[in-house]
Amino acid sequence: MRAIGGYFELEVQKGRHYHDHAIRLNTARNCFEYILRVRNYRKVYVPYYTCEVILEPIRKLGLDYEFYRIDKQLEPVILPDLKPDEVFLYTNYFGLKQGCARRLSSCYGQRLIVDNAQAFYDMPIGNIDTFYSARKFFGVADGAYLYTDKSLSQSFDRDCSFQRMSHLLKRLDLGAEKGYQDFRDNDDSLVGQEIKQMSTATDVLLSGIDYEGGKRKRRANYQYLDCVLNESNRMQLVLDDNAVPMVYPYLTDDSSLKKKLIDNCIYVATYWPNVFEWCQYGDWEYELADKTVFLPIDQRYGYSDMDRIIEMIHS
Repeated sequence: MRAIGGYFELEVQKGRHYHDHAIRLNTARNCFEYILRVRNYRKVYVPYYTCEVILEPIRKLGLDYEFYRIDKQLEPVILPDLKPDEVFLYTNYFGLKQGCARRLSSCYGQRLIVDNAQAFYDMPIGNIDTFYSARKFFGVADGAYLYTDKSLSQSFDRDCSFQRMSHLLKRLDLGAEKGYQDFRDNDDSLVGQEIKQMSTATDVLLSGIDYEGGKRKRRANYQYLDCVLNESNRMQLVLDDNAVPMVYPYLTDDSSLKKKLIDNCIYVATYWPNVFEWCQYGDWEYELADKTVFLPIDQRYGYSDMDRIIEMIHS
């Protein structure tokens, strides 16, 4: 029975989800597990350049997997011939590779899985199994979306998120630095989670976001940086008309840049440290992980913030 009266809850604007018709689960890796289970795949082709958590459901289910390489445009070098129980996983890198995902869908049909964890705003392609991670784009502790036309028969418990939100609240009150360890702890807490429905807290938060405003700011900030940095950027990727990027990937030989930015409170991530173990020095994927600086361009920031980033790069 719903309580009436008493102390107040957090007040958020409740509206619609961007992925309003998707299955709402607790994590992207569990969306991936859901697909693997419902399709009964036995082998998965996985890019070397991806997050190590993608292997969690593969290993959990005891499936075979094989790595494949990508080229300078972040597209597969070789397309394997798939057996009926095999599937090809492609990462829509940084929200910039929807075109490649479409071409792969023409090749593989439903034996393609698109990992849109870095491409929240790209809608799924036809009947292609596709999953998303909310926390890569917005201030939530968990939450993911899944598109598939086949359902598991079992029901899932609803997740609970309140204990994972300390880093979000600490950043508001104390600043990013004070909440960083809590952020890392939250990441660790998501390892080994069973498939669950998206928590009520995350569900409510994600229904109150200004998605269109976020889309405009991300594209504007990306284009602003690209106007200045394109000539010195060794990664030449095209921002399609409908693409909404996660970050601005800046490939540079300046080995000191990442540390300089972090030392000046411009926090840039490494995607992904596990690649250093999976690949060898000299491999393209190793270079991507080592030398690409992923500049923040999200909805929290404007042109003055982009100017600060540019100034730091050029100093």
